[in-house]
Amino acid sequence: MPTDPEQPSSTDVSSSQSTGRFPVVGIGASAGGIEAFTQLLSALPVNTGMAFVLIQHLSPSYHSLLTEILSRTTSMSVTEVQNGMSVEQNCVYVIPPDCKMSIINGVLLLSPRVKTAGKFMPIDSFFTTLSEDFGSLAIGVVLSGTDGDGALGLRAIKASGGLAFAQDEASSQFPGMPHSAAQTGLVDFILPPQAIAAELARIAHHPYLRPTEALEEIPGSEETRLAVVAMLYAATGVDFSQYKRPSFTRRLQRRMALHQLQAPQEYVRYLESHPEEIQVLYRDVLISVTSFFRDPEVFEMIKSTVFPTMVDDGTRTLPIRIWVAGCATGEEAYSLAICLLELLQERSLRIAVQIFGTDISEQAIGLARNGLYHSTQIEGVSPERLQQFFVPLDGGYQVTKQVRELCVFARHDLLSDPPFSQMDLVTCRNVLIYFAPLGQKRVLTTFHYSLKPTGYLLLGTSETPGGAADLFNRADTKIKLYTRKLVPARLPLEFAMNSSTTTETRVVRQEEIGDISNDFDLQKEADRLVLARYSPAGVIVNADEEVLHFRGQTGAYLEPGPGRASLNLLKMAHPGLRAELRTALQQAKKLSVSQSKSDIPLNEPERERRVRIDVAPFRPASGESYFLVLFTELPPPVLVEGTSSGSTKNRNADQRRILELQQELIAKEEYLRTAIEESETVNQNLRIANEEILSSNEELQSTNEELQTAKEEIQATNEELQTINQELQRRNQELD
Repeated sequence: MPTDPEQPSSTDVSSSQSTGRFPVVGIGASAGGIEAFTQLLSALPVNTGMAFVLIQHLSPSYHSLLTEILSRTTSMSVTEVQNGMSVEQNCVYVIPPDCKMSIINGVLLLSPRVKTAGKFMPIDSFFTTLSEDFGSLAIGVVLSGTDGDGALGLRAIKASGGLAFAQDEASSQFPGMPHSAAQTGLVDFILPPQAIAAELARIAHHPYLRPTEALEEIPGSEETRLAVVAMLYAATGVDFSQYKRPSFTRRLQRRMALHQLQAPQEYVRYLESHPEEIQVLYRDVLISVTSFFRDPEVFEMIKSTVFPTMVDDGTRTLPIRIWVAGCATGEEAYSLAICLLELLQERSLRIAVQIFGTDISEQAIGLARNGLYHSTQIEGVSPERLQQFFVPLDGGYQVTKQVRELCVFARHDLLSDPPFSQMDLVTCRNVLIYFAPLGQKRVLTTFHYSLKPTGYLLLGTSETPGGAADLFNRADTKIKLYTRKLVPARLPLEFAMNSSTTTETRVVRQEEIGDISNDFDLQKEADRLVLARYSPAGVIVNADEEVLHFRGQTGAYLEPGPGRASLNLLKMAHPGLRAELRTALQQAKKLSVSQSKSDIPLNEPERERRVRIDVAPFRPASGESYFLVLFTELPPPVLVEGTSSGSTKNRNADQRRILELQQELIAKEEYLRTAIEESETVNQNLRIANEEILSSNEELQSTNEELQTAKEEIQATNEELQTINQELQRRNQELD
């Protein structure tokens, strides 16, 4: 399902309705930050109505002069933060040395510094609390620095609807931090410090950052939402009509702020003239919010209570199947795989595992498949797990092959794509909160269908079954863990539909329908009665041989088989008809002309019947292929008088049997020939794919060799530099 479109916060709604709230800009930097701070503050007007909080990596053992230095560059009040200080508009606040800072209810709180994954990340920490406290009024700016601090914090700010800035690498003394921020793909503006100041001043007074009324109350806003939903559907195939209106509307308003558009209608016109903005909006709505072992107590509970019930059965032969819906960039799927592997290793068990991670974002799925993460993205991983299940690479870590082989990632829309089945566990955390009630019920019904009778459903901390409470039982009070109730599964039938319009955008006009005549058309009614009584029985099937429509009484030729319900024509057909029916369908598909198979015997205890099958392909305006299959029962053969002796009857029976066997042989040969052709085609495609893989492997090996050569050259250059440095030090000593 979709990636988290917008991380909710307790203040997002209140901030949009309260006139006492104002934007707070968090500005983070490390090495080279003083110059970047100075350039940014000197270019800022003093009346933006924003508060500015500066976080820099300061040495814990030296007194900071940052406050005095910055006071000379701006007319705004510059203050070193003291614990419990409230932020005010048009003021600058500087973090003191050796502190970790957070903001709660507009109050700055200080605490002792701590390390995350071996590093001190004060910018990420502050940005995260800023996003939770100020929601869409939070703004993050990452300036010059040498590590990846700030990237995760910007992700949290963007998820809550805030704005993200990064200094361009050309103007950065140390581009490490801006580069890491830009690599997330979530930065709205990449500019020099002076240009960042100009952009902040430009958007400071936009209604999005000065919310005095909800966007829904602005004239034309609902029409704008519907128009944008239709444009997104046409461009991406994703229907956002089932998303919660406030969340989706805030995203629209955010994009309007970035383009300095005031009226909703202006944004629709902007989308029409700038098609690339549709894709940007699509990615903006689907911002992923995830991390490894998010809410650690949840994973510990799953590992200690749920997974043991799956592996305790010593006779288990089927794989453990888990579906992670809305997996984003894959951290949760890999976290579950690691927990399950640890349990299997502890108990010395060998059980097959299949973990399906799905998301609506192709970009997120691509990152999940690679399993490569920046060092700042693995803060939830313990050192032991990091050593066992991750491989260090330049600037980050990759999940080991053992874990990656357990996970399969695919794009999937929870509202429109068919679900997986026979799942032991389905996790869908912090995705349902973005759907309207109708969409939530539809997704939960799908999960109920996907689970085994003994399966579990794990939801996010803010989610409940809601309208589908009759389908699940609460299994654990500490976490949102549910079990499947033993009630009939009700899979929504609309999964197979591919309508080009949404429910909300379909408007039926009376003038388009026309006046309905009250006159009774006798000719049409007579034709209907004649067709119903005298026309042969038949069905309409699609290219996959699924029955879409029944005509007449087909019970003599078709009958549902035992087991799981299926509308596949060949599974429902009388055993005596299947071979000829399969051949006729294959020939009709291949040649696109009508096919007929006559005099097919159906041996039944009470009598022998003869049937003719007619398959007629047709293609309506939609362009898809369909087939009309008709069954006609032939009259019994008439015996000529005088030829009814025993020997004649036996001879006729033998000839008839020979004819039947010949027809069956011809049908088998045709089916075998078709199967061989399809097999050859598949084999050819596999050979081509194998050649492409071999070619790609050779290219990768060549690239690896080039990288090794470059690495050796860099090492040689480094040794030369070390030698030169030693020589310079020696000469300096001589000069001294």
